[in-house]
Amino acid sequence: MSTVQTTSLSHYPLVRRGKVRELFDLGEHLLMVASDRISAFDVIMNEPIPGKGAILTQISVFWFDVLKDIIPNHLVSTNVETIPNVSDEERDVLRGRSMIVRKTKPLTVECVVRGYLAGSGWKEYQKQGTVCGIPLPEGLQLSSPLPQPLFTPSTKAEEGHDENITFEQCEQILGADLAARVRDVSIALYERGRDTVAPKGIILADTKFEFGIDDQGDLILIDEALTPDSSRYWLAESYQPGRAQENFDKQILRDWLESTDWNKQPPPPTLPPDVIAATQAKYEEALRRVARSS
Repeated sequence: MSTVQTTSLSHYPLVRRGKVRELFDLGEHLLMVASDRISAFDVIMNEPIPGKGAILTQISVFWFDVLKDIIPNHLVSTNVETIPNVSDEERDVLRGRSMIVRKTKPLTVECVVRGYLAGSGWKEYQKQGTVCGIPLPEGLQLSSPLPQPLFTPSTKAEEGHDENITFEQCEQILGADLAARVRDVSIALYERGRDTVAPKGIILADTKFEFGIDDQGDLILIDEALTPDSSRYWLAESYQPGRAQENFDKQILRDWLESTDWNKQPPPPTLPPDVIAATQAKYEEALRRVARSS
């Protein structure tokens, strides 16, 4: 399988190149292209994961359809054949990994919803008994379900780590009305996602959403939706509180990196073929399990 590390279009300017996605200005719309790049500990690896960008795009398209009655999203089309002034070679690269999307003014916070205690939330709970300043009951374990889904926003960092913030800080950034709106919508989206994958034997532990304001002044869902890059999915049949769970994401990659003497600063170490293959298999399994229709 061929891989796509970066993309370029001769006729359309690059707006932004993120860790995984690239945005091109089509005029009325934007073109969002998901590469096969993979990052860990906020560093982009030198080796791509074959097919990863296409998988992320398919999963997002699935969820945009499932969630569209809760809030509109930015997806216009996945048909790159309709884009003029694109060469056959460029179109071959874009096909299957691209979304034509509406232009918006992105909000400057990321909207995280947690249903289980994991990641940075678990680390904070161990120290303070809170998650993003929200008090939680005593006696919770790693991977414990939370009494109710928590909205725990964070800052958006172009480089380095996002930082968790309190809801009060979110209100200061967005204003009280918009902060309340994104909180309520984020929780509704998480609950829809959680309830959709539960019959498939998958637990949605947490996820991250991004929103933008369109030219009508309306809030819409942008970026990706409930992909393994933005969510923790666990296998329900092996779930057990008190320990780390089996994930459908790049945990295999993280675990391998932790086993090396890498200092988590660029440049990253060279990934062995078996780690690349195992990571690819996890993404493929996520697509089969999460985005299948039944």
